[in-house]
Amino acid sequence: MDRLPSLFISHGSPMTALQPGPVGDRLGALGAGLPRPRAIVVASAHWLARQPLVGGHPLPPTVHDFGGFPQALFDLQYPAAGDPALAEEVAGRIAAAGLPVAVDPQRGLDHGVWVPLRLLQPLADVPVVPVSVQPMLGPQHQFALGRALAPLRGQGVLLIGSGSITHNLHDVGRYDEGKVAPYVRPFITWVEQCLMADDTEALFDYRRQAPHAARAHPTEEHLLPLYFAMGAAGGSRLGAQRIDAGIDAGMLAMDIYRFDGGAPE
Repeated sequence: MDRLPSLFISHGSPMTALQPGPVGDRLGALGAGLPRPRAIVVASAHWLARQPLVGGHPLPPTVHDFGGFPQALFDLQYPAAGDPALAEEVAGRIAAAGLPVAVDPQRGLDHGVWVPLRLLQPLADVPVVPVSVQPMLGPQHQFALGRALAPLRGQGVLLIGSGSITHNLHDVGRYDEGKVAPYVRPFITWVEQCLMADDTEALFDYRRQAPHAARAHPTEEHLLPLYFAMGAAGGSRLGAQRIDAGIDAGMLAMDIYRFDGGAPE
């Protein structure tokens, strides 16, 4: 079986589901070019917990975890099945890595999962298992979580971190059409340079080293899924490829990363 890459996806606003724009084109092309996975595991910035949790619902509901949007958005469903057996395997691998973990049999698919998957896998015919993010434990923890699951890539499982390469909602509505917040491009350039150089140590220390880190991410939860995807690359070589999907609302950079590094068995 071909080894799948791991992915980091900037999922953007929930409105991406109705107005996909460039990220829709990029995710559609990416999904069409990948072998069909047997299952998808997604670490989402919209499932936050003190310890790793794994969704074990056999038919996870589509969760509309937002407000103030058009009814058409609330009418959308992503009816992918879950995979309770895979959820138990994921939990077992996390536990074997020395991390506390539990399976949540009721968890549905939040918009950090179903919005990008509607574009990447529009038929919703691949089982999906969500995984939580631990916002208080930092990049190295999330990297270790991804590393624990890296061997699954060789078993037909697509591992995805879903967040945003920049995410400062304090700046919503501050930038006119065509205008970009001054911190966005320096930050995404620094991240790309570090990823291409496999400089994980600098990325772990991004809060101190990256330009405008606190402006790009006043809180960390939307960047942490990047480290999950990096860890899932396995080994010391990330094999990173940046896919530019534009900048939404002048402050949400929609970068996608594909990691083809070798995963340990």
